[in-house]
Amino acid sequence: MVKISQEEILKLANLAQLKLSKEELTEFSSELSTILDYVSQLDKVDVEGLEPTYQVTGLKNVTRDDVKIDYEVDKDLLMSNLPDSQDGQIKVKRMIG
Repeated sequence: MVKISQEEILKLANLAQLKLSKEELTEFSSELSTILDYVSQLDKVDVEGLEPTYQVTGLKNVTRDDVKIDYEVDKDLLMSNLPDSQDGQIKVKRMIG
């Protein structure tokens, strides 16, 4: 059985910038130990001769070359669709207090 100490949990929590209570430390120590036990069982499975499965839906990774398309855009028409504009620019609500 893989056992994770509370000190190791604290180190992980610190790296993740989490603050854990004593109850959470005990709980996570137990849960992570259980998870690592399961993973160690998977490490023992004989996969000799099996091909890795990277994609199970049958979809193919299809890519294409980027193609530049020149569009003529009427700026006034675009600006007329905005909720608000000023001096030819998009006007938005203040974002920083």
